Amino acid sequence: MLVVVVSLTVGAGLLAREVYRLPGDVAVPMVTVPSTSSLAPDEQPGSPTVELTPGAAAHPEHESVRQLLQTYFDAINGRSYERWMTTVTADRIQVQPRREWLVDYRSTRDGSIIVRRIETRADQRLHVLVGFTSTQDPEDAPVGLPVGCIRWNLTLPLQQENGQLKIAEVPAGTIPHREAC
Repeated sequence: MLVVVVSLTVGAGLLAREVYRLPGDVAVPMVTVPSTSSLAPDEQPGSPTVELTPGAAAHPEHESVRQLLQTYFDAINGRSYERWMTTVTADRIQVQPRREWLVDYRSTRDGSIIVRRIETRADQRLHVLVGFTSTQDPEDAPVGLPVGCIRWNLTLPLQQENGQLKIAEVPAGTIPHREAC
């Protein structure tokens, strides 16, 4: 009986390995495993480079998502509204005009950016679970969490607009998870 159980377990393991093996000609992206350790306060918000977990890197659109989010966060960190506009939908631009955007992000620095998961929904939109750290003047922080350093986890909806992947508006009533660093 033990021999049968061991044989079945080994067989299932070998089958799973073959099913989930990437073809030899597929490039494996740079991925990271999120660290549980925190950066020192003077090192926050961390690297501005968008990284992927292994699960996110397995999604076929991972590189398009990574590049889009890199441009998005670079625009925020560089205070470039024009660049930010290239990453978001027209609806999102309408609800956040230039003057408001510049005030909202005037002291923000984002880093430690990690794409945790990418999901394709039935409507062909992508939903991207992303975590990052922001530093800002406490008076520029969200109401209810007026601190200089915040860890965020939120889901960003992405969709095609004019043939390009863009970050869409987050549905009304969505409250991202956030906590002080």
